[in-house]
Amino acid sequence: MRSFISGNDAVAAAVRLAAPEVISAYPITPQTTVIERLAEYVESGGLDAEYIHVESEHSAMSAAMGASLAGVRTFTATSSQGLLYMAELLPYAAGGRFPIVMMNANRSLALPWNIYGDQRDSLSQLDCGWIQAYAENAQEALDMTLMAYYIAENERVRVPFMVNLDGFHLTHTYEVVEIPSQKQADEFLPRFETENKIDFDRPKNFGFSAGPDWNAQFHREHHEAMLRSTQVIAEAEDKFARIFGRKYSGALDAYRCDDAEYILVTLGCVSGICRQVTDALREEGVRAGVLRIRYMRPFALDEIRAILAPARASAVLEKDISFGNAGTVFTNVGAAAMNVIGGLGGADISREHVRSIFVRLKNGENGVIWL
Repeated sequence: MRSFISGNDAVAAAVRLAAPEVISAYPITPQTTVIERLAEYVESGGLDAEYIHVESEHSAMSAAMGASLAGVRTFTATSSQGLLYMAELLPYAAGGRFPIVMMNANRSLALPWNIYGDQRDSLSQLDCGWIQAYAENAQEALDMTLMAYYIAENERVRVPFMVNLDGFHLTHTYEVVEIPSQKQADEFLPRFETENKIDFDRPKNFGFSAGPDWNAQFHREHHEAMLRSTQVIAEAEDKFARIFGRKYSGALDAYRCDDAEYILVTLGCVSGICRQVTDALREEGVRAGVLRIRYMRPFALDEIRAILAPARASAVLEKDISFGNAGTVFTNVGAAAMNVIGGLGGADISREHVRSIFVRLKNGENGVIWL
């Protein structure tokens, strides 16, 4: 079914299809309409779930962890300061190997207080142990949310999954989206079964302390599960393509990079305008390309380096700054010569801005540049 909906509505539609049994909800702009729509689904009977309206983001993650510990599929959503408020619990959820799926509406962090979108919130939490993916449009937001359950709940992974959408640019703009049928969703997504849960017949200890030797072992197993998720992501996308007819490209989306002399690396919905400028530059004889990062964790560093290596120069354009250094995406990529900081607090990134980045690359400029 084709429908004209927002990115937030697309996520809510995917969650309804995934049929979680517990939704822990606390509203924060620009995430609010996701949990409002889910509340409507539950109220109307379109979704059979326990909807818990908690008193804070900290409680939202606590409730999701408790539900996952009971062995049921869960969902929650947040944004910005809300993500930071639940930050204490993000490593608990990851270390406990609870496959929670959470949507984060990317929004600037205070101060100054701001409701508009940049990616400083989620990028500040890269080390908390969650899979992190960034959608470009509403269709991908829906599809990625469905795949998030498949990937997170897979027995080779069992790691929570954060689906990130650019605040307002994606969460609140509307486009035509193909919404799968429940039959298709059920064919794609297995029923959630796990042994990592409370079981009175087979008692287990959860949330325990561990000394240096065992602590390191748990973290190593967690890291290896994150690495294995790369294979599960590929499997999920192959199965998704067979059932829904839409194929995705794993951790990266390379556009006109095969023979590119100048490559711009970015993530999120700004990638669309970057590709438009790339096409225009190609018509002018400039061999430009765009490399969109779809997954920041797990991070495809070797693949990124292989794509960037033949280019004369590359830059990272990101809506983030790690104060006193450079942008977080830039420091993860490592192979690029230029880091361009733009879009902070929702500031516009125009075609002219993107074109200027390619001009700077051709001129041999490097370092950190602010739009």
